[in-house]
Amino acid sequence: MARTLITALLAAAAVVTPAAASQGPLQVASKIFVEQRALDKAGAVSTSLAPATRAVPGDHVVFVLAYRNIGAQPLSDIVLDNPMPGAITYRAPGAGSAAPELSVDGKTYGALAQLRVPTASGGSRAATSNDVRHIRWRIATVPAGGQGQLAFKAVLK
Repeated sequence: MARTLITALLAAAAVVTPAAASQGPLQVASKIFVEQRALDKAGAVSTSLAPATRAVPGDHVVFVLAYRNIGAQPLSDIVLDNPMPGAITYRAPGAGSAAPELSVDGKTYGALAQLRVPTASGGSRAATSNDVRHIRWRIATVPAGGQGQLAFKAVLK
């Protein structure tokens, strides 16, 4: 079951918009890491990341999207959209990563505090991290040979 879950999560790699893909050779790779906590000799907790070969509900994971322009021309107006599998809950941007735009429906994006979710009564309520279904980043320009990475933290349900 755990191996199947990791395989499903890796299949949810970032999607590059058609406009960006038609501009040139942009490579995007997705990796998933599991946070591991350990006590040192002094009793302090340290956290490290390990490749996600096994994960169970409640595990904290980090998705990393690495991108690279292997072409001879700069690429511009790139959008990386990462659909969120139902088995994970968004928590925060990864360390050192730009904050992504979030969406509960794949159509409207913004900060979590700006998003609303329709209710059965016809109204709406404030979105929570459990409601996030898409995460996207906009990259203005990636120079020829340029590369970078983006990340976000999540928890397995």
